[in-house]
Amino acid sequence: MNLKNLKTTLGLALVCATLQLNAQVLKPEDAAALLKAKQGNVVLMKDFFAIKPADIKYQKVVLPGPQFIISDDPEYIRIPEGIALKEQVAPGAVRLYVYNVNGVKEPAKIDRKITAVIKNTGKQKMHIRMLKYSSQKPSANYFLIGKQGLADYFASKGSEQIREVAPGQAIAIDEQLERNVVKFDELTHGFYEFVIDQPGEISVIQTDLKTPGPVALGRIKSVIPTGHKNAGRGLFGVSNYKVTSTGVLDTKNGVAELVLADGDKDPWVLGVEGVSGKESTLAGNYGVMYEIELKWKSTDGKGLALVTWNSRSGDNQWCNGMAATMVVSKGKFNEGIIQLPNDRLVTKAAPEAILVQVFPPAKNGEEQTIKLTYSPPGASCLPTPLVFIPVDMAAVK
Repeated sequence: MNLKNLKTTLGLALVCATLQLNAQVLKPEDAAALLKAKQGNVVLMKDFFAIKPADIKYQKVVLPGPQFIISDDPEYIRIPEGIALKEQVAPGAVRLYVYNVNGVKEPAKIDRKITAVIKNTGKQKMHIRMLKYSSQKPSANYFLIGKQGLADYFASKGSEQIREVAPGQAIAIDEQLERNVVKFDELTHGFYEFVIDQPGEISVIQTDLKTPGPVALGRIKSVIPTGHKNAGRGLFGVSNYKVTSTGVLDTKNGVAELVLADGDKDPWVLGVEGVSGKESTLAGNYGVMYEIELKWKSTDGKGLALVTWNSRSGDNQWCNGMAATMVVSKGKFNEGIIQLPNDRLVTKAAPEAILVQVFPPAKNGEEQTIKLTYSPPGASCLPTPLVFIPVDMAAVK
């Protein structure tokens, strides 16, 4: 063998060795653990996440959806009484996400009320009907609230009750918030979708326990300035996305992942903060709904396990846990809402992964469609990758 051929051979060998080193390999014991696990449970996958999987390429389009408002700036309301959000809305559907904490500690830590009200700014009676409702008991367990809040939102069927609001009048959007006692450092978490037939003004207020929110609204003269340190606040231009894979995921090609809400390939939604009129960024896309459809097939007879994990665990103390909720289509387990994880509060760091679903291969190898409803989980650092892993389902009985 001449020197040129030897260099070529060595070069090819080096490339092959590098590819093997960088290939994502599912160990037999990890495959067995996935296939034996219950849906939503944490599974240990040693060394698996040391290598990043291939990205699933996708198209993303904006779907028609409600006007979307989020209140998370300031997240911690430090003054005893104040307005943390004030936004104007037009007749139609509205989604409101309340994520605020009683942060009062000077001159002392005191109990507060955090509530949301809507004022009729139109000339006719306003009619308001709740389409979806999720309201959690205030707690310092933010992960639990974020996970359960999404689960309740997905499961909600709304209400047939229609409330009337006279012109100029304000009412509480959620009467439960009016009754809640929010202690220091506790989170108020409300997730609502409703329809109105007059223009309105929505406010999120912190006040004392005895004062109704609409009364407090009448006496508070100013709105707390934004700090631009949290997810954001304002009226945002996107509430719903449709995400579809641009190709067909094939199990023969190995592990692949879908990464949403990373602020890079999937940028943050932009909006306007109503009081200042300035552009606002929804860092995290919290409260945005992603309807996902992925085409897949199995040309090697393998199934597809879907897991997620806490990819940000090493970043800082705020990212040491992750909890989520999704709606997933039928596979080995039934279609439905699944809390992630469901055998403990949070998943921490690799090698922990959460089993979301296992999709068996079609007997004839034809294409199938995976459908998911995903929303970035409140209180968790993002992104929360969705990892699709080919598994030999015949290997484990």
